[in-house]
Amino acid sequence: MTGQPYTLYGLKLSYFTGKLEAYLRAKGIAFKFVEMNLADFQRCARETGVAQMPQLLTPQGAWLTDTTAIIAHFEDQAVEPRFRPSTASGAFLSRLLEDAFDEWLWRPALYYRWAFREDAQLMGRQIARTLLRDLPAPLWLRSFWITKRQQVEYLRGDGVTQENSPAIERHYLTVLDLLEPIFAARPYLFGDRPCEADFGLFGPMFRHFSHDPTPAAILRERAPHVLRWTANLWATTPDNLASATPVANAPADLDPLLRCIGADYLPYLKANLEAVANQAPRVRFESFGGQFEIPTSPYRAACWLDLRRQFAALSKEEQSAISARLGFEIKLDGKALDPTLLALTIRRRVSNRHWQ
Repeated sequence: MTGQPYTLYGLKLSYFTGKLEAYLRAKGIAFKFVEMNLADFQRCARETGVAQMPQLLTPQGAWLTDTTAIIAHFEDQAVEPRFRPSTASGAFLSRLLEDAFDEWLWRPALYYRWAFREDAQLMGRQIARTLLRDLPAPLWLRSFWITKRQQVEYLRGDGVTQENSPAIERHYLTVLDLLEPIFAARPYLFGDRPCEADFGLFGPMFRHFSHDPTPAAILRERAPHVLRWTANLWATTPDNLASATPVANAPADLDPLLRCIGADYLPYLKANLEAVANQAPRVRFESFGGQFEIPTSPYRAACWLDLRRQFAALSKEEQSAISARLGFEIKLDGKALDPTLLALTIRRRVSNRHWQ
């Protein structure tokens, strides 16, 4: 793990780049960071067929994409320090939480970055100065263009309206309130060392909620222990974890968070899978009292199928206990293996619009 370095291509303000950086640091995997410009972004897309960030080049010249898949790749090797819980039910809940933090928190993270003038101007200029630095145009023009592009893509394109924006803010505040007592009680979500779920949560918390002016001010005042967890995870190394007890099960005080995900995020995943299966272009759903309509996501459908297949591998007792904790019944019907549906989702990484 500490031999020839990997090369990590990304941006220092990127949601998923920060997630992968923290994981590689905590795992003790040597890497060198390349801050992408447009030429790098296009080169990586040619190499992998995926226009997204981050992308990881191995010392052997192979490419790895999609942070969830990259983390799973390393955790499958069972090299210490291990971040996958040792029990089957704990591993499933860690993976479920990792997915939820990646995708469920995506909308509030992007909303706070691009819906507020101070945040949008600051981050638009940062992207113009970094990713667009090789574009032959003045900085002000690059900043203006990328800010407008992001607002169209991640606000209007993600179903954000004046009517449902209060629901997005309730989403963020609710999650902070659910997390604060957890991190007041222990250093990481499951115990004395991080699990995959911690790195999923780190993506939105580090590069968005703790850095962008508007959500960062809320975080400092409302959830100081969450802020402390964010800094601690960024500082985590294998040496910090040498005496930490490996994680096994999801503690009982995670249940309010699990029930919230079961009530809000999992019904959306179910609706999105149905829409993808029916080849519908858009999906409608309710979240935190707001009404949303967004494009269907083959990527999220594939992730939900993966989670259902992992759930199917659990014992009946484990399935029943997890469903009770979520307050949501994960139904295992034939769609999990339907070849037509699998064909629609097989290109999930190509369909992933999360180029951040």
